[in-house]
Amino acid sequence: MAILVYTENWDGKFKKLSFELISYAVELSKMLNTSVTALSIGNIENEELLKLGNYGAAKIITVSDSKWQSLDNQAYTSAIAIAAAKENASVILFAHNNAGKAIAPRLSAKLKAGLVTGVAAIPSNINPFTITKKAYTAKAFANIVIKTPVRILTLMQNAFGVVEMPTSPVIENFTSDINIPDFKTQVTEVNKVKGKILLTDAEIVVSGGRGMKGPENWGLIEELAQLLGAATACSRPVSDEGWRPHDEHTGQTGKIIAPNLYLAFGISGAIQHLGGISSSKFIVAVNKDPDAPIFEAADYGIVGDAMKVLPELIASVKELKAG
Repeated sequence: MAILVYTENWDGKFKKLSFELISYAVELSKMLNTSVTALSIGNIENEELLKLGNYGAAKIITVSDSKWQSLDNQAYTSAIAIAAAKENASVILFAHNNAGKAIAPRLSAKLKAGLVTGVAAIPSNINPFTITKKAYTAKAFANIVIKTPVRILTLMQNAFGVVEMPTSPVIENFTSDINIPDFKTQVTEVNKVKGKILLTDAEIVVSGGRGMKGPENWGLIEELAQLLGAATACSRPVSDEGWRPHDEHTGQTGKIIAPNLYLAFGISGAIQHLGGISSSKFIVAVNKDPDAPIFEAADYGIVGDAMKVLPELIASVKELKAG
């Protein structure tokens, strides 16, 4: 028995998200009295693979071949299913990101395994296997019991943290054991956003809404984000009106994120927006309407005009960094 963790890589490198998954799996393995096996798909150098051992992976399975360089949901699902059977995995872990959301449901159907998405904590009970997660845009908690022998979980980003627990993992090449039919997806071109922090990776996000009054004022959002090493985001009306690109839209119909700190300026807090940011560890809201719904979700709130608060906040951050 083992816990199998799908560790996604970006251009041959692992990010904090993968290390957090391993850390979560190690804590869970103590409850299940089992070990942690990491699965890596794509061409990854051994030096990079060994980094997974720094967080407790006892074994690393690597599927390395040029055909695996681009994500094909059907092929990846088949590969992970074969690896899960080989390792006799009782739990399979994914990140709650685009890849995890695409593969986990397919794998659940293929293995007839129970699936819980958006997990933010270790199971509250092992017998029966019970997961507690937020529901109704974080207005309630749901206790979900998985009764199948194999359980599949997707972990929210920044929900658990990274814990170093160095091991000397065994690396096993798994390519020769997989016979996948021709891939259905053919990638002809890849265009990546460069020069800014991605929302899905950011630990701090600075976001703006219609209270910013126009795209010409977005320099304040960008300046604060740069000072804090943060990503920039926006509400849906802002992206719909063309003030900001759609890849910055957070909410149920945009990107669902879980940074450590979410700063919202001039965002009223419609339920669709809150559904996308409610898993943030801390929410700070600035809005001139004291009855704005965002304040109900915020840990800290400032009733004031974002256009006046932002310059003062920027000045304070500069002063703090200078000192």
